[in-house]
Amino acid sequence: MKINTILSQIGQDFTAIYECEHCGRKHKSHGYDDHYFHSEVIPEMKCPSCGKMADDNCRPLQPKYAPHEVI
Repeated sequence: MKINTILSQIGQDFTAIYECEHCGRKHKSHGYDDHYFHSEVIPEMKCPSCGKMADDNCRPLQPKYAPHEVI
């Protein structure tokens, strides 16, 4: 899965439209805007339709805020 669009964000919590790279299915879900979530959690998400996860060449987004920034 990958993030297609971030719909809203409060602090580091966000709501986004995720999209499957394999079948193109989109669905709305929540997330947390830090390096771990973008690089570890999102690539391991299974698509609700086809059940596949991201390929090894997945390039995750970077968090909006750096770890040292206080929100």
